[in-house]
Amino acid sequence: MVIAIMAEEGVTCIAKLLCIIGIIGVLMMIILLPLSFGDIEYYQYGFMKQKSTGTVFLDKVYANGKHLIGPDAEFKTFQADAHYVTLEKIRAFTSDRLEVQITVHYQYFLRKEDLPKLHRRFDVFYKDVMRTSGVDAVKGSITVFEKGQLISDRQKVEETIYKAVRERLGGTCCRQNCNSWLHACDPDCKERSLCTPEFEGLFADVKYFHMGEVYIPQVVKQQYLRTLTLKEDAEKEKLLQNATVERKKTQSKVQKIKNEAAEIKEQAAAQSKLIKVTSEANYTAIVETARSQGLNLLYTYLNITDQEHKNSFDYLRTLRSLDNVHLTVDFQQRIVGSMGSGK
Repeated sequence: MVIAIMAEEGVTCIAKLLCIIGIIGVLMMIILLPLSFGDIEYYQYGFMKQKSTGTVFLDKVYANGKHLIGPDAEFKTFQADAHYVTLEKIRAFTSDRLEVQITVHYQYFLRKEDLPKLHRRFDVFYKDVMRTSGVDAVKGSITVFEKGQLISDRQKVEETIYKAVRERLGGTCCRQNCNSWLHACDPDCKERSLCTPEFEGLFADVKYFHMGEVYIPQVVKQQYLRTLTLKEDAEKEKLLQNATVERKKTQSKVQKIKNEAAEIKEQAAAQSKLIKVTSEANYTAIVETARSQGLNLLYTYLNITDQEHKNSFDYLRTLRSLDNVHLTVDFQQRIVGSMGSGK
């Protein structure tokens, strides 16, 4: 009986102990579970880091969200959105050994898949490296241009500098996803299987670039402007000369056309005169032929055979056709009488 009572008391103690342990476990869960979650903001990447030892685990890159990592862990974060860099008045030399100053602006993004490599090489101290590497890229790319090209061919200069900065920070290896952005896989990029560390760059994508003001010494700028002015003056003089030549050509063509018109006019006048003279001659010939035929018919009808009478009749007819000759009745009677007496 005593043994039974003692056994019952032992079971009760164990049950109480288990309850206490359970309560303690629940309390621990309530306390430790919230501490086991780590947050990463939408603009961050992160590695899990053990608090007690400081060890950073690079096997997984965490994106934004809430992650269960344990109470003895936290996140070591990196910036996932754009890094803005402005390089003001970088001194560089052109191909003709002129020192200029140039300002550029660019934005780069860390590659999530290459973030472990970035951490191994630079840890979180990569920003200064990105900046100094951009400066070196700008200086190196300017040396292929002359001072005039910095002004006259700005687009080409900007594209060249952008390519230099992009390859310095991002390397020349092809990305895993060539559609991730515009220059993810440039035509001359190296296959990833053949890509060695010297071609990997700094594991960042320079997606946006803008070339600002180019500062050229005032003396050089004045000389360049003077050169441009002289060039424009030469072009102006050339255009004026061409205009003078064109005017001369135009005047020559106008005069030629006028001469051709005058020649055509003279030819037309000559042909008109010829036609008129010919028609008048034909008219006279036809009239005279008709008159001759008419007189012959008249002489035949009047039976005038004497040549003297024919001449007199023709003379009188001629006088009547004249405007300034007036025949009187007596004159006509005498002629008629004379002609009658002769008959």
